[in-house]
Amino acid sequence: MLRHDQWARIEMLCSGKSNDRGVTGRDNRLFVEAVLWVARTGAPWRDLPRRFGPWHTAYVRFSRWSKKGIWARIVAALEGDADLAHLFLDSTIARAPRRAAVAKKSATQRRRIARSAD
Repeated sequence: MLRHDQWARIEMLCSGKSNDRGVTGRDNRLFVEAVLWVARTGAPWRDLPRRFGPWHTAYVRFSRWSKKGIWARIVAALEGDADLAHLFLDSTIARAPRRAAVAKKSATQRRRIARSAD
């Protein structure tokens, strides 16, 4: 998914490198590819293929990076690439219940509509 030149530009922006303090990430590139897979397919985290590791671990790590602003820095570093122009789209769907499509009209509204039709 990521080309080598793209990874070279963002590798140092990733948290959990071997020279960082604290816990290091097992494979930052694999994790970034997992996030890109979820963003590209629009699939829920639970459907993350096994080759990317446990879905919950990836989700928690994604959430931590979001709070730290790491994704914003990565997007800024890659924003000139045409290949990634449509990559970070929100794939969630907000659906209203069927009854929300037709609102009940009050008696006042019905009278107003009837008067305007005359």
